[in-house]
Amino acid sequence: MSESANPTKATQDERIEFAPDASSQSVPAQGEPQRNGQKKDKALELIEDIGHSTILTPENNKRVLRKIDLRLLPILLGIYFLQQLDKSTLSYGSVFGLIKDANLKGQEYSWLGSSIYLVQLVAQPVVAYTLVKIRLGKFLAVMVFFWGISLACMTAAKTFGGLLACRIFLGLFEAGIPPAFIAITQMWYRRREQPMRLSSWYAMNGVVNMFGSLLAFGLGHINSSLAPYQIIFLFFGCLTVAFSFAVLFYLPDSPMQSKFLNEEDKLLAIERLRMNQQGIETHEWKWAHVKEAFLDPKSFFWFALMFSISIPSGGITTFGPLIIESFGFDQLNTMLFNMPFGAIQLVATLGGAWLATRYKTKGAVVALLCLPAIAGCVMLLQIPRGDSHKGPLLAGYYIISVYPGITPMIYSWAAGNTAGETKKKVINGILLVGQCAGNVVGPNLYTTDEAPGYRRGLLSNLAMFCVLVVLVALNMLYITYLNKQHEKRRVAMGKSAKIVDRSMQAVGEPEEMDKGEAGETMNEDNSFKDLTDFENEDFVFVY
Repeated sequence: MSESANPTKATQDERIEFAPDASSQSVPAQGEPQRNGQKKDKALELIEDIGHSTILTPENNKRVLRKIDLRLLPILLGIYFLQQLDKSTLSYGSVFGLIKDANLKGQEYSWLGSSIYLVQLVAQPVVAYTLVKIRLGKFLAVMVFFWGISLACMTAAKTFGGLLACRIFLGLFEAGIPPAFIAITQMWYRRREQPMRLSSWYAMNGVVNMFGSLLAFGLGHINSSLAPYQIIFLFFGCLTVAFSFAVLFYLPDSPMQSKFLNEEDKLLAIERLRMNQQGIETHEWKWAHVKEAFLDPKSFFWFALMFSISIPSGGITTFGPLIIESFGFDQLNTMLFNMPFGAIQLVATLGGAWLATRYKTKGAVVALLCLPAIAGCVMLLQIPRGDSHKGPLLAGYYIISVYPGITPMIYSWAAGNTAGETKKKVINGILLVGQCAGNVVGPNLYTTDEAPGYRRGLLSNLAMFCVLVVLVALNMLYITYLNKQHEKRRVAMGKSAKIVDRSMQAVGEPEEMDKGEAGETMNEDNSFKDLTDFENEDFVFVY
């Protein structure tokens, strides 16, 4: 995952004005007041304690990035794999007789699917505050442990009430996972690197659909006094509990508190992030940031985008195996034919991240991924059910499966356009509220009574994919306006109107090397002053 760069010296004519960076920044004196009374970032405190900063080069950047990836990604991928696997156990159980054995009627199965998101929606304000105040590594370890316990307890649930209670606790302990992951990504990675990392852990959805179905099928055929779905709940619950101890021991809380980085590497990890203009960690809750987050029109777009994609996501995740079964397949074939869905998800998610990194745009990638999903919905709505149409029906279902690549794009788009620790956590909460609300609505647009066509659910999914394209266009226009406003502010302050957003460039590209070699000194650096994206005139909004 480490990026490589080819250092090239720019000619004098190619030199451009830059935002403040690590190599040119003099460390503020101890006790120097922060702009607008803002508290210092923990990163700046560490630099002051050590007494010096450091210079980022392509070589040491690549080395430290590799260290970070090797420590963080296996843990984050493991957590998200288990989270998606644990959520999917409900749909696996439906194939193995859970609906009949628990005597689920009407919308009860749909509510089991959506209840987990309803709880997460309610919990987001507390989660946002908690993530500012406590250490992220320890927080994740505790949450993983208790959600594993909640899933294992579903083994004993035999009624709608019992299953609902377990799903509520499962949702409560999973509520902080996605916002914590976004916070960790912002804390460790440059904006250029964020789409691929966010998409990597979200791509575990595809891995779950590829191998989770097969694993669940194998577990479901163990001869035991327990029902097949009970074995699935118990096995995955215990596996999650065991993994929580790996999270506790190996996931660091922040670059400043990491034990796997030495002092010099910690400084490099900090300097890598200076160009983000987003800060790293303060542990201070600021109500001014909260107010700005709720008055920021971008917040509406992030919510609307996430809500719109989560409606089809929630419905298809819960009813996916039942949709395949409606094509006329038995249990084994239903599980087997769900695997290509996961493979396409994996390719679409990582492919979308590659496109976003290559062309430095996320909005356009979101719109692009909506097009095949629209085509797939139309196919499932128009092709009649029957043995002679199994192939085209499966093709339509698989075409829809590119949609999971959209969610991490929205995550990274919002993450890259938000600064200030409290505001970042609030925006993450708004994203999760949108996601949870969509996932509550989505499964309830499908009902088992509408099998095999599931027309209402598919029509709503088609509408949401079309709405997404419109929202992307409007958000990109607003971001253009914001960048123009920041240019005017910089000119009024005597700065250059145009600055290079080096957080979106590879370390060692001509502009960065040219500036570092020129040895210019900037008198002000807003990077670690915990300023929001509106407060910091040097912040460049990304498309």
